[in-house]
Amino acid sequence: MTEEKKKNKKKLIITIAVIAIAAFVIHYFGLADYISRDNLNLLQDWVQGFGVMAPLIYIGLWIAACIFFLPGLPVAILGGLVFAPLPAIIYASLGSTLGATAAFLIGRYAARDLVEGWKEKNEHVKKIDDGVRKNGWRMLLLTRSVPVFPFNLQNYVYGLTDISLPLYFFVSWVTMIPGTTAYILMASALARGESPMQILMYIAIAGVLIVLVSLIPKFLDKSDVVDDVEVETNENNAK
Repeated sequence: MTEEKKKNKKKLIITIAVIAIAAFVIHYFGLADYISRDNLNLLQDWVQGFGVMAPLIYIGLWIAACIFFLPGLPVAILGGLVFAPLPAIIYASLGSTLGATAAFLIGRYAARDLVEGWKEKNEHVKKIDDGVRKNGWRMLLLTRSVPVFPFNLQNYVYGLTDISLPLYFFVSWVTMIPGTTAYILMASALARGESPMQILMYIAIAGVLIVLVSLIPKFLDKSDVVDDVEVETNENNAK
């Protein structure tokens, strides 16, 4: 066994150990029961119970959701329930971007062989690597804007590509803000008992943000990026 393979094996063992420990902690403290759509009220009470540390706990939930393939929608809605709209958007934006970046780094360094295996078994995921080679950051922009590729999985897969960490961080941050903001505004308006007009205004803003994100592919210069994703969409719909 070569020295490089020994290092990769050691990294993989460490990563598996960390995941196993985290899974044990989540199970032991019952956190898995909190991170679900049916238990947002419990999670809300749990986060608020940390007082001034609540923002850090909330950011940590986002990071955990990205790393452990947990749904991000309940976490985004939770932000609108626990915090005022602007702080919630800031915390969610920071947490989701840090979580996506953590998964990116794990895929690139700590668990590269494992993620390579995922890629080899999934033809759809291979298109991300091919897309980055041909179109660079535009592929990241498109996959963040069009819900064709699973969000949590693509975080890891992008670690295998040639895209730089600063560029990945920046594009991910920018493209995730609109969707996160939309869900937080709607949850915040409903949770705080705003007037019907205020709620409608928040929903309208959220709708505009979502529409703007959906229009991003139309502004991309290279049509082959869009063509790749359209092929993905057609293949998924045919299944």
